[in-house]
Amino acid sequence: MLYLLISILGLTCGFLSGLLGIGGGIIMAPLLLFVPPLFGFEPLSMHSVAGLTIVQGLVACIAGAIVHNKFRFVSGKLSILMGITIFATALIGGAGSDFVSNNLLLLIFGCLAFVAAILLLLPMKKDAESPDINQLVFSPWRAATTAGGVGFLGGLVGQGGSFILIPLMTSYVHIPTRIAVGSNLAIVLLSTAAAFTGKAMTGQIDWLMAVPIILTVIPAAFLGGFISHKVPVLTLRRILALLIALAAARIWISLLF
Repeated sequence: MLYLLISILGLTCGFLSGLLGIGGGIIMAPLLLFVPPLFGFEPLSMHSVAGLTIVQGLVACIAGAIVHNKFRFVSGKLSILMGITIFATALIGGAGSDFVSNNLLLLIFGCLAFVAAILLLLPMKKDAESPDINQLVFSPWRAATTAGGVGFLGGLVGQGGSFILIPLMTSYVHIPTRIAVGSNLAIVLLSTAAAFTGKAMTGQIDWLMAVPIILTVIPAAFLGGFISHKVPVLTLRRILALLIALAAARIWISLLF
């Protein structure tokens, strides 16, 4: 029954990952922590949750990126530039995390998440329902600084931060929402793959529990990706804003309690 429950959680997170272009860690981790005890199961350890979450994130990123690329909403140039930058700065941030106050950084991260949620609720000019990827023009400097800042801060506090990239890409880098959603999955794929490799090589993944997640996340992410391009952009932004606000609230709760 526990594996059935984990499969249902995988379906939920996989669908939202494909729909909204996020890795899904902000959803999967709290679900794995809090839902099993509600059904009478022993709580999963943080060790197991971290390993299962990274598996879900990697599979969701791959499946979601494939679907969004099929609809030509993934920018290769944007993904490579921001992906390499966020990977490098997350490594630097992770290495320097021992030298700064984690609570202060979490406070900053939580504030940034709330701002990101608000940005998604603001009207965006010329946010096309079907943007042409071939006509995409953006500032490499803005893209690199956005990815660098989120990657560095995320590395410092041990948070992925990919859910903050989409609102920053749309408001600061001026990327259409649909391309930001599709490209975000490709951007965080590199850093997710690196984290997955590290955990797999050091035995931090419960492969028996990971199987139902892999089997359910793949079709769910594909379904979410196919539905995403049919959902109005404004609706996507509102759903994502809600999830980011919940993630920010979770950070504030962990700080206060």
